[in-house]
Amino acid sequence: MLGEAAEMSGEAASRLDIGLPEGQRALLAALKATGKPLVLVVLNGRPLTLPWEAEVVDALLITWFGGSEAGNAIADLLFGDRPPEGKLTTTWPHHVGQVPLSYDRPTTGRPGSPTNDPGKYSTRCYIDGSSEPLFPFGFGLSTTTFAYGPVTADKTSLWGDDVLTVSVTVTNTGPRFGREVVQLYVTDPVASVVRPGRLLRGFKKIALAPGEAQTVSFALTPHDLEFHTPDLRRIWEPGRFIIGVGPHVQDLQTLDIVWNKTAP
Repeated sequence: MLGEAAEMSGEAASRLDIGLPEGQRALLAALKATGKPLVLVVLNGRPLTLPWEAEVVDALLITWFGGSEAGNAIADLLFGDRPPEGKLTTTWPHHVGQVPLSYDRPTTGRPGSPTNDPGKYSTRCYIDGSSEPLFPFGFGLSTTTFAYGPVTADKTSLWGDDVLTVSVTVTNTGPRFGREVVQLYVTDPVASVVRPGRLLRGFKKIALAPGEAQTVSFALTPHDLEFHTPDLRRIWEPGRFIIGVGPHVQDLQTLDIVWNKTAP
């Protein structure tokens, strides 16, 4: 169990380096050298930079500061009495130089691609590393595995106050009971105000026995497309929208829909 002491985060506790202290890293390296299976339990008050740690340990359990019942909760997870089912509500960086880093960053006119755009005049990366997070928003593993079927919608063209139903079938493909948090995101590619690349608009937690499948559905209305204008009016604009469903923000199956204000 490594991480931050209580006084290392919170008010008046900014840190230049948000990784593990050097003494803790040395201890972890010595434990790794024993060759024994290694589970790292992290106590923390902020997202930490743990790229090396994530590589050397066999499992990583992020507990934050859990309060007076944290010990019982952690023990239940470590000994398998409950399956891990949490998802990250923050984006975890590789390096402190990436901060601030959030999943709902605005879109950019020069997004770039690590594969197709090696030039540096884009927002794809730093010149000395990637701009991608270590762990994305919504990420979290279990002691079983889940497979997502194709995402479907009951319609692809909508008008006014229509309701869009988006569905996906999730299957427990592993050997143990588990719970999965299915997440839905919306992207508005063209708007009068720059919009986030993805915006969380729904999530549902489901419980599945090994081999069991369940269809999860989300209902979207024009309210889910709204944003604030510079004069603080809340509006939605017609056009193309991208709907994504998956286990986290960087693992989504998507489909396009067109939502108009009025029927032709």
